[in-house]
Amino acid sequence: MNKSFIRTLAAGIALSLLVPAYAASIHAVGQSKKAFTVPMLKAKVGDTITFKNDDDFAHNVFSLSDVQSFDLGSYKKGETRSLTLTSAGTIEVECAIHPEMRMKIEVAK
Repeated sequence: MNKSFIRTLAAGIALSLLVPAYAASIHAVGQSKKAFTVPMLKAKVGDTITFKNDDDFAHNVFSLSDVQSFDLGSYKKGETRSLTLTSAGTIEVECAIHPEMRMKIEVAK
């Protein structure tokens, strides 16, 4: 290998050690009184959102958004479901059992 390549490689490795990597966050969203406790959430790609059912009846969290579609299924009081964000954009979230339950997640890169 030539010395120029080795110097460039060493400089790149040193720089990567100085720049901190993004640590993903966990965001908690409750479900209470047929509503999400957070109507609008800002997060980043790689973050995880936990949805906890605090009601005495089942909920089903889903999205048909082009950014990220998902269906976390039905779950009872005290149970939690999680979602890891994979794409930037706006995700509209609903409960399949209670259509009045809606929230938005703004996902940044």
